[in-house]
Amino acid sequence: MITLNHYLIVSGILFALGFAGVIARRNIIIIYMCLEMMLSAANLTLVAFSRFNLVDGLPDYTAQALVFFTITVAAAEVAVGLAIIVALFRSKQSVDVEAVTKLQG
Repeated sequence: MITLNHYLIVSGILFALGFAGVIARRNIIIIYMCLEMMLSAANLTLVAFSRFNLVDGLPDYTAQALVFFTITVAAAEVAVGLAIIVALFRSKQSVDVEAVTKLQG
């Protein structure tokens, strides 16, 4: 039987992997994917808590509605974020973090 702890462990592992990727990587696209992984881990936690929180014997679906809106905002964020990354690549010909930090010249 899968319990809440199983979901929380998987979510924690996903979040830790995403955080490690943000800290360790230099490629903007990889960092962006790791940020999205961290957001997905938070959504998994919300869904797990919603599923195991019973109200009158039924799951409480309010957190799952919040996850729906979070995913919608994340989709818009992906569109804007990738457009910014493409614009940076066109101007600097690189997706390295060091190239982006030197935007003055």
